Amino acid sequence: MVEQALSTSMTAGERGLAVRRITMQDIPDALGRGWADFLAMPTHALFLVVIYPVVGLLLAAATASADIVPLLFPLVAGFALLGPVAAIGLYEVSRRRERGEPVTASDAFGVVRSPALPAIVELAALLAIIFVAWLVAAMVLERAIIGPTRAGSIVDFVTGVLTTSDGWTLIVAGHAVGFVFAALSFAIGAVSFPLLLDRGTDLRTAVMTSVRAIRENPKVMAAWALTIAVLMAAGSVFFFIGLAIVLPVLGHATWHMYRKLVP
Repeated sequence: MVEQALSTSMTAGERGLAVRRITMQDIPDALGRGWADFLAMPTHALFLVVIYPVVGLLLAAATASADIVPLLFPLVAGFALLGPVAAIGLYEVSRRRERGEPVTASDAFGVVRSPALPAIVELAALLAIIFVAWLVAAMVLERAIIGPTRAGSIVDFVTGVLTTSDGWTLIVAGHAVGFVFAALSFAIGAVSFPLLLDRGTDLRTAVMTSVRAIRENPKVMAAWALTIAVLMAAGSVFFFIGLAIVLPVLGHATWHMYRKLVP
């Protein structure tokens, strides 16, 4: 009996927790619930994510004035890989609101008291590693396809990329490689952070549950990933200002998608 119990436990950890089958209708429903959470406490949400557009602006300014102008787009695109980390506090807000508990600004930082904090930090570090790996891959691609780029303005670089065959090769190759990194990041973090915060599971179980959620709902989760990408892109327009609204809404919506996926 003991050996059977241990075997069952190991199997659950390797495969992750059970997940539900969801439908396309769950995406707008989760977004609607996320929007409702944001409207209920917009001050808290904006306070949590104000650093996101600010850091984005600083990265853009630093890149534009340095010799790494070609990395501006990879920085902006890859920054979305860290979105789940920035939204951890939002999951806690949605969790408390779902339970009918009063929520204050300080409650949003309740994650620091979570028993799963070490696993959360490890997962955040893993996503940071993926982000750095994406930047390195983008730099290698740029050097391999169009060669070393002399310092210049963003306009000069963009013009050179859009008006040359090598530039279009870089665009296609960059998007293909970027898709791989984005898919990996999404598979790892689709429900991992909310699950760790909510149930305090170990990191392996959280990641495997996230992968299982995608495997059991490939079309819906692909549509959810595309929705996130489109909204993040829209929020990045006008110097990332829109992210101050898009990120908290997506953060809250991710919590509700987690609730739909994991019984």
